[in-house]
Amino acid sequence: MRAKALCRTKAAVPDDEGGAISVEPRINERIRVPEVRLVGPAGEQVGIVRIEDALRLAQESDLDLVEVAPMSRPPVCKLMDFGKFKYESALKERETRRNQTNVIIKEMKLRPKIDPHDYGTKRGHIERFLKQGDKVKVTIMFRGREQSRPELGFRLLSKLAEDIDELGFVESSPKQDGRNMVMVIAPHRKKSDVRAEREADREVDVAAAMLAEQAAGALEAEQAEQSEE
Repeated sequence: MRAKALCRTKAAVPDDEGGAISVEPRINERIRVPEVRLVGPAGEQVGIVRIEDALRLAQESDLDLVEVAPMSRPPVCKLMDFGKFKYESALKERETRRNQTNVIIKEMKLRPKIDPHDYGTKRGHIERFLKQGDKVKVTIMFRGREQSRPELGFRLLSKLAEDIDELGFVESSPKQDGRNMVMVIAPHRKKSDVRAEREADREVDVAAAMLAEQAAGALEAEQAEQSEE
């Protein structure tokens, strides 16, 4: 049997007397049933065989017998390289986590009679958030008599939507929420796309730096040869 894979599994799977529950499948001698429905390494159906015969086939193939459907009657087992299977599964899980996008909503608060300079600053922050792939919740805060003039908030939010049109779009139209008016802007590009683009740019920068270093080394070598002559 594949001793290394078996040892790793014994460390992770509790014995029958108790212990922590493991999510790993049972493999090889830990499969204690009289017979199993066997699946070959390429997915071919072998049929229902005695557990002794399944273990013998696994040993002859230098593979592991892995229980893939324990609740079936009889349980379904497959011949595979369990160590390789765990390694590939870990890679896929890591890649999935890396590609997952956490939706982050930034918030920007404005006054209906905001100063043009302050508006430009706030708009710059919103544009930066959108470039990063984040959504932005824009809140117009009304005070005192400003609450009787909601058109000021609508006008300001409409202007903002036009100004950032190239980077984002209005996902949630302006709505009055008590003393505030709220609008949500979403980026045109997904955060995963932004991340992928940054990684590509980083790889280009690294490659350019390596080429520059090689060119500098070649130039130094050429100058050294000329000085020797």
